[in-house]
Amino acid sequence: MDIGQANEEFGIAGVLSICAGEGGFPIICIDNEHARAEISSYGGQVLSFHPQRAAQDLLFVSEYAYFQPGKAIKGGIPVCWPWFGPDPEAKGRPDHGFVRARQWRLLGTEAMVDGSTRVRLGCRDDEASRALWPHAFALEVEVTVADTLGVALTTRNTGEAPITVTQALHSYFKVGDVRRVQVLGLAGYEYIDKVARSEPGAADPGQVDVHITQSGPINFDGPVNRIYLDTGERLVIDDPALSRQIRIDREGSGSAVVWNPWIEQSKQMGDFGDDEYLQMVCVETTNAAADAVTIPAGGSHRLASRYGLVHD
Repeated sequence: MDIGQANEEFGIAGVLSICAGEGGFPIICIDNEHARAEISSYGGQVLSFHPQRAAQDLLFVSEYAYFQPGKAIKGGIPVCWPWFGPDPEAKGRPDHGFVRARQWRLLGTEAMVDGSTRVRLGCRDDEASRALWPHAFALEVEVTVADTLGVALTTRNTGEAPITVTQALHSYFKVGDVRRVQVLGLAGYEYIDKVARSEPGAADPGQVDVHITQSGPINFDGPVNRIYLDTGERLVIDDPALSRQIRIDREGSGSAVVWNPWIEQSKQMGDFGDDEYLQMVCVETTNAAADAVTIPAGGSHRLASRYGLVHD
């Protein structure tokens, strides 16, 4: 992206500009009457959302995040597509798909009558993508920055045969102390416990998943990596250390993922601080596990979330 040309074509005076961010990645910076936000064209990824009336950003980005071509940015809201988690065919392809490590094209910006700002980015199949996943597609991320943050990922199948995808808006939230955090809205739902699978003596990855029914709110006193199944639309992160609750409203999603790496995994990640697990939690809007989506030729699917603070 030529930043000067992008500002001429897509800039909005006093509200939206495109600048060179860390690693030289183009960053779309928004500062409107409702909130401030930053969106990376690399990965089509929201990095920051700070409502004007909030004390802190709602999103978390690691201080050690990579801003390098071919690497995913750890934090914000990465787009996982066309698969969530490890390569489903075990071919050595990247975890969580390939679009979070690609430059997306800026398609449009718009100042809305209510003072909010809308940004659209897209990416399509090409020779490099087809070498990894031999299908035709057009993806679009629409980001709406208001007093809430709206993120919608639309997949269009531009090929001649059905495609099946798993995917996620892999949202990282900033919290004051994860040991005091609770995630609400998943009591009574069944989840696949990925930590139980990886513990010594537990089932091998190729064997049957461990399924558990959630009792009460989710608390954090160790590593958590769970795929919740057949879930409701609204989730809430209760964060007493920052005296706030974050509401997550979801659309086009029948599953949800909750993740915190805890101590040992944090130490193993080069793009994550040893103690940063205390300041983050991922509560993700997904189509994961059995919640895969099959899209017919010429069809589309929309996965969306709206994030905002709960006010009394």
